[in-house]
Amino acid sequence: MTGQLRAAIYARFSTDMQRDASIEDQIRSCREYAARQGLKVVETYSDRAVSGASLMRSGMQKLLRDGRSGLFDVVISEGLDRLSRNQADIAQIYQSLLFAEVMIETVSEGAISEMHIGLKGTMNALFLKDLAVKTHRGLKGRALAGKSAGGLTYGYSAVHQITPNGDPIRGDRTINNGEAAVVRRIFQDYAKGISPKKIAEALNVEGIPGPQGGEWGASTIHGNRERGTGIINNSAYIGRQIWNRLRYVKDPATGKRVSRLNPESDWVITEVPDLRIIDDALWEKVRTRQGALKSKETGVPVWDRRRPRTLFSGLMECGCCGAGFSKVQKDSFGCSAARNKGKAICTNMTTIKQKDLEARVLDALAHHLMDPEAVTAFCEAYTAERNRLASAATSTRTTLEKDLATTKRDHGKLVDAIIAGVPADQVKDKMIALDARRKELEGQLAQADSSAAPVRLHPKMSETYRERVAALIRGLADSEGMEEAREAIRGLIEKIVLTPRADGSGLTVDLHGALASLLLLATGAPVHRIARMAAGGQNDKSSAGAELQGVDMIDKSVLVAGAGFEPAAFRL
Repeated sequence: MTGQLRAAIYARFSTDMQRDASIEDQIRSCREYAARQGLKVVETYSDRAVSGASLMRSGMQKLLRDGRSGLFDVVISEGLDRLSRNQADIAQIYQSLLFAEVMIETVSEGAISEMHIGLKGTMNALFLKDLAVKTHRGLKGRALAGKSAGGLTYGYSAVHQITPNGDPIRGDRTINNGEAAVVRRIFQDYAKGISPKKIAEALNVEGIPGPQGGEWGASTIHGNRERGTGIINNSAYIGRQIWNRLRYVKDPATGKRVSRLNPESDWVITEVPDLRIIDDALWEKVRTRQGALKSKETGVPVWDRRRPRTLFSGLMECGCCGAGFSKVQKDSFGCSAARNKGKAICTNMTTIKQKDLEARVLDALAHHLMDPEAVTAFCEAYTAERNRLASAATSTRTTLEKDLATTKRDHGKLVDAIIAGVPADQVKDKMIALDARRKELEGQLAQADSSAAPVRLHPKMSETYRERVAALIRGLADSEGMEEAREAIRGLIEKIVLTPRADGSGLTVDLHGALASLLLLATGAPVHRIARMAAGGQNDKSSAGAELQGVDMIDKSVLVAGAGFEPAAFRL
């Protein structure tokens, strides 16, 4: 075995304007660089037509996972901007790979250091900002000219033309007669009083593809009137194009884009009579019906009303199609897809009374989950896993301590050099880098110490669990503590799967417990902490293992009543 360093190559191109061969060009360039540096290429990663402004890229995510697994020692890319153009993201990539002791080298910049991350990250961020301004300006010009400045709207087809010098002409559209007929049908049916979900059901039964090529849903038709979304709210169908109604910003927590409504003064409205599909009379009939559907009590439009909140709303799932269950009658739940998209998507029309569902689930939480035999098995498995992790942590700590000692020693040598007469400006950058490394290593050691002590779990915690669940259920009748008890109970549940019984006698209810939350309750954690996780959503539930140091390796498992800790559910 030689001491040759192992290298991974990453390549990316971001738009359809770049050639797909760009990936191969980048990889070839990186391979040549690796050969010159004496590196052995063991893996390649790539993302095609994906923006560098986000880390939500399959190739990049796989590279980071493999880097943490020790698959390679160096990442090679054509340039730092191929890894990311976002300043925060490139810093995150650098820190993640640095922690895994993986270096970054690029064909254009060579070995990457903190200086490159700061300077190039800033330059790339400014490039993105400048590109966004120029793109917005160009799109506004298209919109003012009556051309498409965004995605292609259902009911229209793109017109492909080129200029005499061979450049494509973008933004021209023409009416797609087949889709336009569907648009007119939707408007006419809605104006007659047919509900969006019935319209969607009929289109799905006939096999008519939706705007994205899939099924039709009620929301695709009614959308949001204020935001101009949904078929019946799109003013393009009356020959009026509205551009810049919405703007999109990236949520730094998820990396996903979210829309926000712009002030009406920023909208660009252009008349395009040649693209009219719906006449004014039909358009106004639809507007009139929408106005009539406002709630008499609140005045909230039907497209903005939220479903009535119940104890288990949002946790129920159809066992046939995976869609959610929602209120279909005053006191009953049913499959949303079966009612909104029709039998072509789901045939589960069986309902369950709210009172019956809540009684069955609460009884299971109180008497079946946290079975004593299952808890004993878990405690044994937990102890074994903690011993394995403790051994691994000891090895990691030894490595960190050695690195810290080396860093301090190197820093001390530079101080001695300055004392001996070496100009400080010659070693300043190296000293700053070593000091930053020292702080990083000290932080990693502190983190290792804080996570060293395992949570103490006892086989009899099932008794504590039952007592606390019973108290929570009683709290549902207490006006003061009702909300906290409700949210805490929701936090104990991963999902509730409802499937029709073969004999047609009702629904089978499969209850999946949220393991980390169940253990938190059983080990005496405050109720408000579990309630907060439930209120925060699924992401908070899945990270609840952080509250139980050492339990995070199983926080996505499902606690099974009476059947050990297997990925299954308790059937009611």
